[in-house]
Amino acid sequence: MADQNAHISFPGRLLAGFIAGFFATLVFHQLTLAILWTVGIAPFGPFSMVLTQPFKVPAVISLALWGGAWGVLFALVDRRFPRGTGYWVTAFLFGAILPTLVAFLLVLPLKGRPMGGGWHAPLLATALLINGAWGVGTGLILKVLRKSRHTRSANVRA
Repeated sequence: MADQNAHISFPGRLLAGFIAGFFATLVFHQLTLAILWTVGIAPFGPFSMVLTQPFKVPAVISLALWGGAWGVLFALVDRRFPRGTGYWVTAFLFGAILPTLVAFLLVLPLKGRPMGGGWHAPLLATALLINGAWGVGTGLILKVLRKSRHTRSANVRA
């Protein structure tokens, strides 16, 4: 994977991270949430169209934009993840831990809700699993984008 990253410019890496995080939110995060909602674990459903403040965009789009921002950070650090299975475990843990901590310790209190959402087990499990799924999805999409970019630049040089 390090060889693939060598061919991607810094701005390209940032863009790939944003794209990966954005789409991982819409696919991996929200589909995992749908499964958890269906089996009765998640305390809220997927693909919320409730309009957010102050920009009045659907919540799922706002979430995807934040997923893109987290994807930028992911793309900046994932080259340091171990290779093989360790990459996927680290991607899951990155997603499960970092965005969940920020949501529970900063975002919820800023929105006037209790820190950690009251630390209810279903909410905690949901957050860890959907954000972990986002991490795996972001890693997968990044690998596809990097491979596509690597293949295109190899074809241009040939």
